[in-house]
Amino acid sequence: MTTEARLPTRQLVQPDVPRFDVSELADTTRGALAELLLTMADDEFVLGFWDSEWTGIGPMLEEDVAFSSIAQDELGHARIWYEMAAQISGDSADRLAFGRQPDEFRHAALVDHPRTDWSFSIARRWMYDTADSIRLASLAESSFRPLADVVAKVRREERYHLLHMDLWLRRLAGGGDESRGRLAAALNTLRPDAHSVFTPLGGEDELLRAGILTQPMERLAERWAEQAGRVLIDELGFGFSGDGDHSGNRDHHPPSESFRWLWSEFTSVARLEEGVEW
Repeated sequence: MTTEARLPTRQLVQPDVPRFDVSELADTTRGALAELLLTMADDEFVLGFWDSEWTGIGPMLEEDVAFSSIAQDELGHARIWYEMAAQISGDSADRLAFGRQPDEFRHAALVDHPRTDWSFSIARRWMYDTADSIRLASLAESSFRPLADVVAKVRREERYHLLHMDLWLRRLAGGGDESRGRLAAALNTLRPDAHSVFTPLGGEDELLRAGILTQPMERLAERWAEQAGRVLIDELGFGFSGDGDHSGNRDHHPPSESFRWLWSEFTSVARLEEGVEW
């Protein structure tokens, strides 16, 4: 009796985002939507890589695992936004993530800082997660159904991120003079960039007209300032003002030295061999 030889088959990883149709959107609207998705992807991607640096050196074993898991979640969310942006622009998620130069990234200034110490990482994550929760809540009501549907899934994971960071924020705030002092210093350093997640985009008016954005970034920034102030000032007693300038841009010309270093790290494998896939 003979047996038929079977060739091994490759199990392809299915994309996280199903195909969707943007043919009914005007060219300017498609371009603005792709830019919005790219900025969201870059925020998650850069922050995820900064936070992944805590793997193996967290303040305790449980937190080492938790922070690594959160960083992995963020990279997964970045992949989703890159895939959606790529479908609209005709690009590829791999090239968007690993094929651009440092000055082509569009991440918010808030996530451009290096990892620094634990208090700094918690302060930044709390600021970012509160801002991102407001941004995602607005996009959950987007007229662009594929975006609203994906946002609904992403929000379920992001909600736990924010709960985790809020617990740590309060723990550090009440942990004694040194702990509270380090946290206060981190908040003060990050204050100028606190609103940068809500930096208005070039095509924002077009996105608002199409109902893809349901509120201007300026209004979302005001909501963030109110929410952050209730926690940081009213509840925790920090002299932190949520008011600030959010009229800058997401251009990195030239990129910071810290981001140049991070870019060299997360693109190192892709630069070894052209054409590798994420």
